Amino acid sequence: AGSFQEAGVIQQAYNLNFPLHVLPASCASCAPCPAWSAFSVSSPAIVLETVKQAGAGAEDRAEAVVVRLYEAHGSTVTAWLQTSLPVQKAVLCDLLERPVGWGSLPLEKQGLRLSFTPFRVLSLLLVLRS
Repeated sequence: AGSFQEAGVIQQAYNLNFPLHVLPASCASCAPCPAWSAFSVSSPAIVLETVKQAGAGAEDRAEAVVVRLYEAHGSTVTAWLQTSLPVQKAVLCDLLERPVGWGSLPLEKQGLRLSFTPFRVLSLLLVLRS
């Protein structure tokens, strides 16, 4: 019922085409492992499409991760990207993982504040603390 945004069509399509796979895990204490999430996004209009280790040209840092997100609802939205990873620096980059713009994005307590226009793709280079 309602629009495709209200019905959650994008999320349902990802659930169908890329189902989660459960793998057994064990902790040293034999107790259930605590829940953990590397990333979360504050808006349902924003899809976190890719998380990958940065390529060789990405500031020549092996301890960097590239995160690619896009706006899927055709709207203008500001969203927060939150991560539990130890991010030292965050910069916008192009699809070839080369930094663009002027300097780093501010790391705030809420995470990284990102602004999207309709269907915009953003790539971020996250340099992790070693």
